[in-house]
Amino acid sequence: MNPPSRYLVTSALPYANGPLHIGHLAGAYLPADAFVRFLRLSGKDVVYIGGSDEHGAAIKIKALKEGVTPQEIVDKYHAMIKKAFEEIGISFDIYHRTTEKIHHETSQDFFRTLYKSGAFTELETEQYFDESAGQFLADRFIIGTCPRCQHPEAYGDQCENCGSTLSPTELISPKSTISGNTPVLRTTKHWYLPLEEHETWLRAYITHGMLDGKEHHYPEEWKKHVIGQCKSWLDAGLQPRAITRDLDWGVDVPPEIEGSEGKKLYVWMDAPIGYISATKEWAQQHKKDWELYWKDEETALVHFIGKDNIVFHCLIFPVILKSYGGFNLPVNVPANQFVNLEGQKVSTSKGWAVWIHEYLKSFPDKQDELRYYGFKIMPELKDSDFTWKGYQDAVNNELVNNLGNFIHRVLVLTNKYYNGVVPVIDESISINAPLELGLPTWHDSELLDLFDRLHDYRTYIKDFDFRSALKMLMEISTTGNQLLQNNEPWKQEKTDPDEVKVVMNLGLQYVTALSVAVRPFMPFTSDKIRELLALPPIKEKGEFVDLMDALSEGKHLIAAGHKIKKAQHLFTKITDEEIQLQMDALMNSKVEAAGAEEIQHLKSIATFDDFSKLDLRTGKITAAEKVEKADKLLKLTVDLGFEKRTVVSGIAGTYDPESIVGQDIVLVANLAPRKIKGVVSQGMVLLAEDKDGKLGFVSAPEGWAKGDVVR
Repeated sequence: MNPPSRYLVTSALPYANGPLHIGHLAGAYLPADAFVRFLRLSGKDVVYIGGSDEHGAAIKIKALKEGVTPQEIVDKYHAMIKKAFEEIGISFDIYHRTTEKIHHETSQDFFRTLYKSGAFTELETEQYFDESAGQFLADRFIIGTCPRCQHPEAYGDQCENCGSTLSPTELISPKSTISGNTPVLRTTKHWYLPLEEHETWLRAYITHGMLDGKEHHYPEEWKKHVIGQCKSWLDAGLQPRAITRDLDWGVDVPPEIEGSEGKKLYVWMDAPIGYISATKEWAQQHKKDWELYWKDEETALVHFIGKDNIVFHCLIFPVILKSYGGFNLPVNVPANQFVNLEGQKVSTSKGWAVWIHEYLKSFPDKQDELRYYGFKIMPELKDSDFTWKGYQDAVNNELVNNLGNFIHRVLVLTNKYYNGVVPVIDESISINAPLELGLPTWHDSELLDLFDRLHDYRTYIKDFDFRSALKMLMEISTTGNQLLQNNEPWKQEKTDPDEVKVVMNLGLQYVTALSVAVRPFMPFTSDKIRELLALPPIKEKGEFVDLMDALSEGKHLIAAGHKIKKAQHLFTKITDEEIQLQMDALMNSKVEAAGAEEIQHLKSIATFDDFSKLDLRTGKITAAEKVEKADKLLKLTVDLGFEKRTVVSGIAGTYDPESIVGQDIVLVANLAPRKIKGVVSQGMVLLAEDKDGKLGFVSAPEGWAKGDVVR
């Protein structure tokens, strides 16, 4: 295949029903941003599309829970998500939203065109209906036990525990998320996309990279889990997919179509069309032709998504595009797996997440540190794990001690020996090896080696192997540190100043190369390095091509005689105290979300010595009050006989403060104090929980004295 003339790159549209977290970032946005920035650095014509998915049942559910309108929900979270993307450096060319008029018009045009061409089938089916709420239930309004993994909180369209795609009628013991009642089946009519009619060309497209008898892409370049998931669907036999829903929030089915009243487009019909409507909006703003990026065969379409969106982007959306006619299909869908958090699955409902906006409040000048760690643990082929300790180690040992240390030492020594001026060198000087006639000088050889490493770096990015590309950058930095360590310019400067000039000049060439090459991964750091080198900022307009051309021609990247600025540290170490604060915040968030302090799942095996460390004491609650701005927390005063303690407990959802004054309890008395919502908690009240989630106090037999030891 010939290289494309231009690129259209998209990232999955996040639901505007909650903030952005680290799983989102490492899944679909960091890899896309690095790829797009590298394309720009390579002089390519590329448009990067993003936006908020503001329709569907998830939005309505959030609005019902908060007692507001769906529009208020999407306005709130669209603004929050957009700001987080901007602050963490995701370089969308446009960040759009699906509530915009142009999106509704574009989506309705797709439905209308496919309807008129006979691309849909109209079917009557039985769908769950909530009699108390008086409405049909979309998939996300139904929850029940997953028939595959027995997870008790699977949705009607998907189990987020095992990833299985479901239909509502497959759920065991289904319940309405609106009323909590068991729904009943009623007949309703919807339009369906008959996917089974497209199996032949989809199989050729997915497994052989062929479309309409022509080579469309190289299937061996697609990730194995992407092809594997698509093949499992194809091998099982595709089924018709509903593309409308009975909802009161979303894009209307065109009103001129008979039976359209009360019908909305299914979110997976309208959401990916959001990529197209956003491109139209961008084109209008920049006086461009949007069709070049969606319909010209010289344009490559690439979707960056998480693994839960593979089928929609590789099978369903391509069917929609091909049925409409004239649109490009993706040449690659480099879907990532999931990021876990501290060994557990990210769960926003259970408070187990690292929110990007909260991270930026805690670390306002460390955007690139999070980006770096996100790339380092990127789940490209399998699930990965974000840990705060791992984040700390990556920043301190790799960014501070390696990359930052190398650049700082080069700039410090250049200012010390040459008053900040890049030294003029005698390139014939040989270091650590005899100069042979006709061979490159040592300085030139090292620059050619740098060229080879950057060539590998470029190949990794083109192959969507961002972790390897990042590793190559750090190897270049390591080589720079070794250059200084092996030649010890601080010792040789007085005895062999000409040789030291060669070493320092080469070090500055490395730093200049890194100022360009780190750009896709750490754009804020790139700006800082360019500022320290007193070089023009990176505009992402072909600078990597210029860099490689200069190296291949034996030219220097930063000229002798150029004056740099004083050295400054690019990174600072993360302290143990900062990490502990983040861990405390994570655990407190989990306590608040759970409404109790107890651990729900069986812990790992504890030894007798572990148990014997606990100091369990009998006590009595003498006062109780609600914690301000925390609906589920109570502040308790516990009398242990020999002293009184303040304890925060997540029981406000079960007990009124007045009802538990005088309650006998058992307290874990030797836990380290922890601040929760501004209150220092000095222990933990033991609670029991039954199968229905009802909480009860654990207490000693009546008549026991306060402060007695429980063994």
